[in-house]
Amino acid sequence: MEPALIGTRLASAAISPLLKKLLVSDGPGAGLTGGARAVRLSSLVSFRGEKRTLTEKDVRKLAAALVERSVGGPGETPFPADETEAVAHTLGTTLLALGDLDMDDVQAVRLGHRALARHLRAAAPAPDGLSTDSVLYLESVTEWACLHILEFFTQRSTFVARSLVEQTRGQAELIAKIDEVIRRTPRADGRDAEFERRYLAHLAKKHGRLTIYGIDLHNSPDRWPLDVAYLSLEATGADPAAGVPDHLAPPRHEPVPVRADLALARHDKVLLRGPAGAGKTTLVQWLTTSAAAEKPADGMGYLHGRVPFVLPLRALTRHGERLPSPDGFLSAAGCPLAAPEGWADRVLAAGRGLVLVDGIDEVPEAERGRAREWLRGLLDTYEGNRWLVTSRPTAVRDDWLAPEGFTELALSPMTGAEVTTFVRRWHRAAGAEAEPYEQPLLDALRTAEHVAQLATNPLMCGLVCALHRDRRGFLPRGRKALYEAALSMLLSRRDRERDMGAPSGLVLDEAPQIQLIQRLAYWLTLNGRTTLDRAHAKSIVTEAVPAVQEASAYDPDAVFTHLLHRSGLLREPTADTVEFVHRTFQDYLAAKALVDRWDIGVLVRHATDDQWEDVLRMAVGHARPRECAEILRELLSAADAAEDRRVRLRLVILAATALEHATEVAPEIREELLARTARVIPPRTVSEARALAAVGHLVLDLLPGPEGLSDEDAWLVVTTATFVASDAAIPYLSRFTGHPSLRVQSQLVWAWFRFDTDEYAEEIIGRLDQAELEYTVQTDEQAAALVRLGLRPAFLDIRAGLTERGLALLAPLLPHAKLRAPNDT
Repeated sequence: MEPALIGTRLASAAISPLLKKLLVSDGPGAGLTGGARAVRLSSLVSFRGEKRTLTEKDVRKLAAALVERSVGGPGETPFPADETEAVAHTLGTTLLALGDLDMDDVQAVRLGHRALARHLRAAAPAPDGLSTDSVLYLESVTEWACLHILEFFTQRSTFVARSLVEQTRGQAELIAKIDEVIRRTPRADGRDAEFERRYLAHLAKKHGRLTIYGIDLHNSPDRWPLDVAYLSLEATGADPAAGVPDHLAPPRHEPVPVRADLALARHDKVLLRGPAGAGKTTLVQWLTTSAAAEKPADGMGYLHGRVPFVLPLRALTRHGERLPSPDGFLSAAGCPLAAPEGWADRVLAAGRGLVLVDGIDEVPEAERGRAREWLRGLLDTYEGNRWLVTSRPTAVRDDWLAPEGFTELALSPMTGAEVTTFVRRWHRAAGAEAEPYEQPLLDALRTAEHVAQLATNPLMCGLVCALHRDRRGFLPRGRKALYEAALSMLLSRRDRERDMGAPSGLVLDEAPQIQLIQRLAYWLTLNGRTTLDRAHAKSIVTEAVPAVQEASAYDPDAVFTHLLHRSGLLREPTADTVEFVHRTFQDYLAAKALVDRWDIGVLVRHATDDQWEDVLRMAVGHARPRECAEILRELLSAADAAEDRRVRLRLVILAATALEHATEVAPEIREELLARTARVIPPRTVSEARALAAVGHLVLDLLPGPEGLSDEDAWLVVTTATFVASDAAIPYLSRFTGHPSLRVQSQLVWAWFRFDTDEYAEEIIGRLDQAELEYTVQTDEQAAALVRLGLRPAFLDIRAGLTERGLALLAPLLPHAKLRAPNDT
């Protein structure tokens, strides 16, 4: 039978008295004083409680009557006739479940008759042994019974009163929840939401590009897309066991590095330290644009929904202003947009903020305590936000913000792989015109140590990339121009072009700063050190200040503090020591000091010391023509006086490599040097090749390329390079992979074990002619590289270094190759 037909029969006037018997008459009021707050259905049914008027038997008779009334009349029977008694019994059991429901009449009415029927069926035992038609009938008849029961509830005198009480309570609770939602979300009138949309778009545009400060670019743009050029660096924290007594401390471990841009995913508050150019401000830009993006980059989804507040302290305190309250954040940071009144407070109070305080070191030292109190006030007022504070390493003491719950991390120097990644991304960001310059620069970073030593953080990597691109594939001739550009950027132009003002209270041009800092470099180099006591460094600067006119107007202590914190060239590895951020800057400035003092004898006496070779070559770059000639003559004279052949070769080659750094040199000196070099390069014998290689990587700059060499000379220069103990030889050797001489190619294969396995395989092994060449395989790593490159050598020389794993890797190649086993002669 259709449910509608059942409903028609049950909806007759005769059905109501039957179902009304299930309920007892009610009392006055809302029933709030009757014990429990809610009046349960069990107290309202007529077969339970003190007012019992029906028994279980009566309920089952009532159910039988309902079944009889619903099936009477014309039409089909809704279930088999022989199941009538069972259906009536099941319906009775279902109605009796009213006394077991844990709900009141108001809840029952709110649910509706269908949901109440489901609760009844769930509370009663499931029908057992009934046909499908009977089960469907029971579902329909229970729903219609519940419809009438709910109607009776609404007619009770207490129902209206109780409903009003429940409604009042619900409204109060709803109002409280809405108030909290309003507090945590944009204004209902849409002004907050509309402003945030414009504000995030403004941040994405403003911070979505990188700018290189302090360098003149004539053929390149000075801004680059951040999402293309950004490189995520690593940050490390202190060992948790540091400072704990040994008997209490857990086992010490190396600090575990984390991605700097994910630090705020682990910690709500981070103080991030890093030297000048380490990438602190770039990280702030990246976090800002990630939060502002509709689709954040991989891993940055944790910032979705956060509203960034970028607070560069150099701008906020430029003229000695008080640090702003939240409503002044935007105007103080130079944002042209006008926020709705109270917007910043609402965002921070809701815990949706991303507060990026960039450059504690850029606040004058006397004002840093006030800056911390300002920050504490914000932290005490607003909870649930994420906070990042950046600083140079020595600007504030350890644990400066530890009481406020900040985790301290330090940016790590870039690894070789990160430098390579940075260069590739930089050139991709620079566009198609920069593409031809990418690989030559990567080669230069591997072969030119002075360039590689400089490119250890994003700022200096960007400088090298920009200089190389702007000069159409050529870095400045010699190191002097490269370092001059770097020093100019670090010492004056970078702060000036960022409109930093004078955070230390001093204004010094780069020349007086160089004069003072080179005194430190001179002392360190002369004494064979890279670190000196802070007190000694301070005394060196204090002694030199009166002679430097521009610096003499300031207190020597203040000058030393300025050089330490603002120059970008010095750092404090510990609280009582000072060193240069790069050894290469120390060498460069020491060379300048040595030339200024004309300590030529000191230079020549240390010429055979590996630690001084860069100093000597840069001294030639600093020297004037007559001074340059004297240095080179002294080197040749020292070579003539040396009894050891290796020392003689080293001095001649050192002089020859230094020649390229000279801005001007007498023709006779140049000719003599070239003649002396031609006597040993290219080498005539294998022993000469080995002797040249013993000089070190210096010789790579003098070895000729494959063009114009005989097969014998090509083999000997390749032999020389293969014995140079440095991966810097790989780019040079790669120039010979297409050489037709089997002897040259065999030497290249043999030398594989002397270099990085994978890099050598990519650059050299994979580019050789396999037809006649015998491939020497000495390690499992080499076997894996051959398989990865898909090579099928015609000849294999398998050495004893291979394990079963390596032999298994080579198994697919063995049927195609002639073998020389480990014991073959």
